[in-house]
Amino acid sequence: MDHSVENSNPAGHRHVFGVTYQVHTFGCKVNTYDAGLIQKNLNANGFAPVVHGDKTARIHVLNTCAVTAEATKEAVRYIRRLKVKDPFCTVVVTGCAAQVDTGSFSGLPGADLVVANSHKGSLPDLLNKHFRGELTEKVFKSNIFKKEDLEMGGGVEKHHTRTFLKIQDGCNSFCTYCIIPYARGKSRSIGIADLVQRINDLYAQGSREVVLTGVHIGDYEDEVNGKKMVMEDLIENLLVRTKMPRFRLSSLEPVEVSERLLDLYQDSRLCPHFHMSIQSANTDVLFHMKRKYTQEDVKKSLLAIEKRVPGSFVGMDVITGFPTETAEQFEDTYQTLKALPWTKLHVFPYSERQGTRAAAMDESVYPHVRAERAARLRELSIARYTEQANLQVGTTKRVLVLKNAAKGGQGLSHDYWPVDIAGAESFLEHWAGQEVDVKITGYDHSNKSHMEGHLVGEVLP
Repeated sequence: MDHSVENSNPAGHRHVFGVTYQVHTFGCKVNTYDAGLIQKNLNANGFAPVVHGDKTARIHVLNTCAVTAEATKEAVRYIRRLKVKDPFCTVVVTGCAAQVDTGSFSGLPGADLVVANSHKGSLPDLLNKHFRGELTEKVFKSNIFKKEDLEMGGGVEKHHTRTFLKIQDGCNSFCTYCIIPYARGKSRSIGIADLVQRINDLYAQGSREVVLTGVHIGDYEDEVNGKKMVMEDLIENLLVRTKMPRFRLSSLEPVEVSERLLDLYQDSRLCPHFHMSIQSANTDVLFHMKRKYTQEDVKKSLLAIEKRVPGSFVGMDVITGFPTETAEQFEDTYQTLKALPWTKLHVFPYSERQGTRAAAMDESVYPHVRAERAARLRELSIARYTEQANLQVGTTKRVLVLKNAAKGGQGLSHDYWPVDIAGAESFLEHWAGQEVDVKITGYDHSNKSHMEGHLVGEVLP
């Protein structure tokens, strides 16, 4: 039964109230943030999120990813499954795939609306018009490079201990393997004053850790009193002007690990955790990827982190089998990384992405070779992660107890280790959202369906 009603606002525009919706998010942390923003905007316009576990959503919003061609295919398959389950539901496709792979959805019968990133902010209005029968077209898209605004928000955070906060969107780099600039446009940032206010609001709502995220946060820029401000200025302001106890940064490039940034990490509120998108440790491969650094920069940044912020958890993204990568160049990456300090690798076999320069390159690496190289690096990563995890046994860590943990008592340490706290069920409700001191007693990797395990510990009295 449809319980929605139509009301009129003073301007005479009718809004549909009470129509239920569910947001399905694919891809990166920036999309996680954007999904919250979609939810906030829909709620403000009278739409109703489904209660957890409720299967009666009338609207399904797919916030898609486009980083690989397979990501778009996954969204298409998901739409078909939704329509098989409920042929009368309304499916809205938005996000990066809607921007760059519009044709994959415009002719798809199951996709009722295609709202590209360029029009994502208009989603509530378009849905209202859709239900009033006022739309004469299905696809809403314009030149993403003309988009200047960057909306503040991030959804309903009062139920979250950790919050992803987008500080920047878009990218000016145009790496040869990457479609994202065409999906999100040029780099643009949210102002420092707005971010300070937002984080103070999040703190008041119960968030105790904020992850500063974006497509390329190293490109962060603001202007204050005629002076250019960069990422380090933002972090400095957040540390001085907010009470948030924990901050993390999302992905950085090696050359963005500056001395000034490492100075800021001496403040314990900036968690000793780095994530770097290095993609390769071979200078020639990096050149063909159009990355703006060399093998030497990779070495320098990792050694600087080890020296200035010892004990940091360092994760890195690596692509294997890029079109120009020879066996010797891959071996150079492997041996270079093997000799350097880090904690975990996120390894991706290269995947052709139509519309990128790399996809048009004459050279190519066989898919099975890409997979074999990825497997070698993953084995290296698992061995390193296990070694580092076992070194944590006997230490005491400051652990944030998560409200919405996958397992009772699951927490996240200051230095990014997942921790399962013994006997947490008895105090979880009381301690959720707070930091506790935990003595690490072991490392558990009994669940082999997960690539890595988690630390086990006990709360200190």
